[in-house]
Amino acid sequence: MDIEALNKMIVGRWFASLWGDRCDLAIVDELATPDVLLQYSTRNPRRGQQAVKTFMAGFREAFPDLGFRRIGAFMADRGIVAVRWEGSGTHTGPAFDDFNIGPLPTASGRKVVLSGHTAVRLEDGMVAEEAVWSTERKAQLRCVTGGLLL
Repeated sequence: MDIEALNKMIVGRWFASLWGDRCDLAIVDELATPDVLLQYSTRNPRRGQQAVKTFMAGFREAFPDLGFRRIGAFMADRGIVAVRWEGSGTHTGPAFDDFNIGPLPTASGRKVVLSGHTAVRLEDGMVAEEAVWSTERKAQLRCVTGGLLL
């Protein structure tokens, strides 16, 4: 198997296990480098396995029905794999303030719909960095109001 096909398989497991309908935080210990960098939020990137797990646990607690789906095929160029995705969830948990468009109070009932692209950089078969470009990030850059919360 060539390196790009192997990297696509690794990212496929990462995406399905971390961002899919059921989040399995053990995938972070299994597939990420100790100093993995998750650039989900433009103002607060997460560095390290524990930081990624803490962020995802909080995200999932705030949006228990959160789920992301891959759209189309993975695209790979040596150690980088890109994926297009969409996702949604309803905020029924604790207050959440990690969106660039503003905080949500406890159990706001607001539905969040996101879509975007992710580039994952691998080192020696391990996820070293995940950079996310989403409609939420575009909302910050273009000052779109109300575009993400339904």
